[in-house]
Amino acid sequence: MTRPGRAMGLAAMVSLPVLPLAWFIALQDHTPWMSAAYLGYLLLVIAVPGTLFWRRLTGGTGWFTVDAALGTSFGLAVEALIYPVVRYFDIPLAVLVMPSLAFGVYRAFPRSKQPVKPTPWWAMAGVMLAVGVVAAWFVRVGSQLIPIDGPAALRSDSDASRNLALAAELTHHFPPQLPYASGRPLTSHFAAYDHLASAHWITSVELDVLTQRMAPFAFLLLTVLGAAAVGVVLTGRSVAAPIAAGLTVAAGDLAAWPWAVDARLFNDSPFSMGQLTNPSQAFSTVLMLPLIAITAMLLRRKPSQTRAQVIGMLVAAAVLIAAISAAKASALPVYAAGLAAAWVYLTVRAGRVNLRALVLGAGIAASYAFTFFVVLRGTPSGIEFQPARTFRHMMDVMTPLHTTEAVLVIAAIVVVGWLLPAAGLVLIKRREPRDPMVVFLLVGLLASVIAAGLLYDSGQTQVFFVRTGFIYGVLIATWGLGSLNRKQYYVAAPALLIGAAAIYWGRYRSEESCTSANCFGQPLVVALVIAVIGTGALALLLRLKRQMWAVVAVSVVLGLTVSPTLGSLKEFAAPALTSYESIAPGGIEAARFIRRNSGPNDLIATNIHCRQAGTDSCLTGSYWLAGYAERRVLVEGWAYKQRVDDSYAADEKIQGAYWDPERRRVNDEAFTAPTREVLETLRTKYGVQWLLADERVGTPPEELEKLAPLRFHYGTVRIYQVGPPPSGSPFPPLNPCPTQTPGFPSQTPGFPSQTPGFPTQTPGGFPSQTPGGFPSQTPGGFPSQTPGGFPSQTPGGFPSQTPGGFPSQTPGGFPVQTPSGFASQTPGGFPTSRPPAGAAPQGAAAESPGSSPSQTPGSFPTQTPGGLPSQTPGGVPSQTPGGFPTTQTPGGFPTQTPGGFPTQTPGGFPTETPTGTPSPTASPCVSQTPSASPSQTPTGFPTQTPGSFPTQTPGAFPTQTPPSTP
Repeated sequence: MTRPGRAMGLAAMVSLPVLPLAWFIALQDHTPWMSAAYLGYLLLVIAVPGTLFWRRLTGGTGWFTVDAALGTSFGLAVEALIYPVVRYFDIPLAVLVMPSLAFGVYRAFPRSKQPVKPTPWWAMAGVMLAVGVVAAWFVRVGSQLIPIDGPAALRSDSDASRNLALAAELTHHFPPQLPYASGRPLTSHFAAYDHLASAHWITSVELDVLTQRMAPFAFLLLTVLGAAAVGVVLTGRSVAAPIAAGLTVAAGDLAAWPWAVDARLFNDSPFSMGQLTNPSQAFSTVLMLPLIAITAMLLRRKPSQTRAQVIGMLVAAAVLIAAISAAKASALPVYAAGLAAAWVYLTVRAGRVNLRALVLGAGIAASYAFTFFVVLRGTPSGIEFQPARTFRHMMDVMTPLHTTEAVLVIAAIVVVGWLLPAAGLVLIKRREPRDPMVVFLLVGLLASVIAAGLLYDSGQTQVFFVRTGFIYGVLIATWGLGSLNRKQYYVAAPALLIGAAAIYWGRYRSEESCTSANCFGQPLVVALVIAVIGTGALALLLRLKRQMWAVVAVSVVLGLTVSPTLGSLKEFAAPALTSYESIAPGGIEAARFIRRNSGPNDLIATNIHCRQAGTDSCLTGSYWLAGYAERRVLVEGWAYKQRVDDSYAADEKIQGAYWDPERRRVNDEAFTAPTREVLETLRTKYGVQWLLADERVGTPPEELEKLAPLRFHYGTVRIYQVGPPPSGSPFPPLNPCPTQTPGFPSQTPGFPSQTPGFPTQTPGGFPSQTPGGFPSQTPGGFPSQTPGGFPSQTPGGFPSQTPGGFPSQTPGGFPVQTPSGFASQTPGGFPTSRPPAGAAPQGAAAESPGSSPSQTPGSFPTQTPGGLPSQTPGGVPSQTPGGFPTTQTPGGFPTQTPGGFPTQTPGGFPTETPTGTPSPTASPCVSQTPSASPSQTPTGFPTQTPGSFPTQTPGAFPTQTPPSTP
C-alpha cells in the first residue's frame, strides 16, 4: 500500500468509531447496559445475518459498506416475517436462530465473483459526519419529543401510548387483538411492532425505552445509511454516499411559513415529528431502501448476472415486499406506481414484455391480497377520495381565512415544495435518462404527491404517501448531484448555501399568521427573489460558462428544500404536549404493579376511557394502561384516528360509540355501582381479574373494596383483584391464579422495572408511598436501600429485601408475612418467620377471637388456647388438637391441606376444609402429587425429598404435597 493509500485507510478507520460513539451519546439518558444490549442485538441478530442473506441472495453490490447498510435493513425484514411464526408457537426466543439460518444460506448459495470496490475515506467521513448530526439532533430534539420520565411523561401524546400498547400486545400474543379494547382482532399493520417485541424478549430493555428512544434512533441511522448506500448503487460513484446522507438529514419539502417549522403536517423528512411518532412509517422507509436497490439491480440487466443470482434477487425482493406490506399501507402503492411505469417503459423500448418487472408486480399483488384478507381481515380503509381536502385542512389549521383563493395558493406552494427535489433530473447525464430507474423514481414521487392531494382521511394518514415519496425525491436529487465532475462541485456547494439562505430569509420576513391569500405567498416570493439575485451574483463573480448555469440553478433550487430539521432545534425541543395529565398520577407505577403480579393472559377492567379524565365529552383515546401493564384491557379507548398533539380541527372530532354497549355498561358499573353479580359477570363472562380505578374519573364506592381486595393505591389510582364470591366457609375461597409465561418473566432478574428517573408522581419526581403497602422514601426523595442496592419497605406490611437485592415475595408475586404481618423468603424460596420473641404475627389469623398464636423463644411451636398453632422464631409451625398446622397467606389467612399443611392462593386468601377431611376442590394454583410428599423424621418434622425445592406451576405458585399427619 502506498503512503497516500495508508492515509486513506487510516482516515476511514478513524471515522468508523463515530457510529457507536454517536449511538451511546444519543442515548446517554439511559443506563449503558440498555444501549449496549440493543446495539448488540442489532449487530449479532440483525446486521450480521442480514448482511450474509443480502450478499448471498443478491450477489452483493461490489461495496462491502453498501452491502452492510442494506443487509442490516434486510435483516429487519427477515425478523419481521420470522417473529409472528415463532410467537404463534410460543417460542419468541427462536428469533435467535437467524444467525444459524444465515450461515446455512451463506453455505448453500454460490459466492459472487464480483470484484470488491473500496470505499474512499472521504466518502466514509462524509457519511459519518451526517451520522454525527443525527446523533446531535436526537439528543437536542428527537429524545425530547416524547417524554418517558419526569412529570412530562404523564402528558405524552396518544400516539406514543398506542404504539406502546401495540408493542406490548405483539410481545405476548399472536394473532394480536386490540389490547385497549379486548375481544376484537387487530386490523392494522404491525411489522414494526414485531421488531420491538422481539428486541424486548431478547434484550429485556423496557418497551417504552425501545419504542420511544432506541428504535426511532436506530431507524433514523438506518435511513441515513441506507440512502447513502442506494445513492451509490444508482450512480455507481462513491461521492453519492455523503450527498445522499446529507440530503436525508438536511433536505425536505418547501416549508415557506414560519409556523410550518414546528407543525408536523408540513414536514415530510425522517426527522419530522410525524415520522418519529409513527414507528410503522419509519420502519417502512428503512425497508424500502434495499427494495429500491434490488429493483435497480434487476431492471438494469447486467450481462454478468446469472440465473441463480436473478432468482436470489427475486427471493430477496419478495421478502422485502412481504415485510413492507405488513408495515405500512402507504409504502407499497408508491413503489407499485413507479414499478408499473418502469415496466411500461422497458416493454415499449424493448418491444417485448419485461418479465422481471412483471414478476415483481405479481409479488406486490399477492402480498397486498394476503395483507388485506389475512392481516387486515378485509377491513376497508378509512381514506376517501376527496380532491384538495388535504389543502383545505391545512388552511383550517393555519388561518381562520376560508376562501378559494387561499386554498389555491396553499396548494400551489405545498405541491411545488413536494416536487422540488425532482429538479435533480436536469443534472443527470444525457445517457442516463434511458435508465429505467429514472422513470421509476420520478413516477413514484409524482404518485405520492397525487395521492396526498386527491385522498383524505380524518386522521391525516394520506400525508404518509408524501412521507414515503420523500426518499424518492432525495434519491433523484442525489443522482443529479452525484453526476457532476470535480470542478462543478466547487460551484454547486455555494449555490446550495444560497438556496438555503433564501428560504430561511423568506420565513424570517413573513408574518407569524396570515389573514389574506397574499400573506401565504409572500415568504416564497421573497425567497425566490433572493435566490435569483444570489444565482446571478455567483455566476458573475465566478464568470461561469453557459453549461455551468444549469448546475447553479438546480443547486439553488435544491437548497430551497432545506427542511425545518436543522431549524427546529429550538421549536421541537419543547413539544406541544397536552395541558392536562392524560396518564393518571400513579398510573405508570400501578400498571407495572399489575405486570409484575400477573400473567400475560390476565385481563384488566378500568374506568379510564378519555384522554382527559373527568370531562363530559372527551376523546376516547386512552391507551396507556395496556401499554405500561403489557396486559389486555376490557374497555379502555376506541378512538383510533386522532392528531398526535390534540390540536385537531373541527372535522377531525369524529369518534363512534363503543361497539358493544352491554360490555361497556358492565365495565363501568363495576366502578360506579359495584355488586357481586356485576363482578361475577366480569370474572366469568369476560375473564377480568384486575380492576384499575382512577379517582379523577370518580371515587370508587366503599362497597368495591368489600367485594374485591385492594392491592395497590398510589396517586389517584387504585387496583383491586377480582375473585370468586365467598362460600359458607368462615374463610374466603380461592382467588383465580394469574398466569405467567413459563420460564420467562417480563424482566430480566437483577434489572429494575423502571427507567431512570421513574416514577413521576410527586412534585419532586419520586413516589412516596401510602400506608396501604408501598415503599416509603427518605428525605432526599429516594427509597431506602438494603446492602444489595434495592429499596426496602416500611414495617407496615411490605416486602423486605434480601441481601442479594431482590424483594422477598411469594412465587405468585405477592409478599408473605413479616414480623409486622408478612413473612420473608429464604434464597431457596421457602417462607420463614422472624418475629421478635414473644410477639404475635399481625395477620388475619391473629385477629380471629381465641386464635391468636403466641411464640416461644425456643424455635418450637406452642399452641394457643383457641387450638391454632403459633410460630416460633425458627419458623416451625405448631399444630392444633385436630392435627392441622397453620401458616399465613399474603392476606394473613391460614389454609389447610388434607394432610394438615397449609396451601396458599395467589391472591393471598386461604381455603379450609373440615377437620380431618380433604378439601372438596383442589386449588388451581397448587397441584398436589403424593409422589412428592416429604417424609418425616421421628421428631415429627418433615424432611425434603431429593428434589429439595418445591415445584412450581406455570402460574409461579409453589406445589405442595400432602404429607402424612404428624
